[in-house]
Amino acid sequence: MTQQLIVGLIVAAAALYAVWRWMPAGWRRGAARKFAAGTQRAGLIDQARADQLAASLAKTSGCGSCDSCGSCAPKKPAGTDPADSHSSPALTSTTPSTGR
Repeated sequence: MTQQLIVGLIVAAAALYAVWRWMPAGWRRGAARKFAAGTQRAGLIDQARADQLAASLAKTSGCGSCDSCGSCAPKKPAGTDPADSHSSPALTSTTPSTGR
């Protein structure tokens, strides 16, 4: 019986982690604020710690988060970036060609 309870808790924790990890970033930030506010109302932590907890929970964890990489940002036209119009010195050849 105890073993089944422990396994059940491990599976529930893994499911919560998976849901939290793949949740949209806006939802995750809102849930983090609500969770931190709830722990403060329950008297478990003070206001400063609740703010720190909300910030920690709302952080993204690298790739896979909708607000971290900017890949969904609108693309700029090719000629608008001044860095695109200049060639890199490393890419230009400074040695004369021999024609062979």
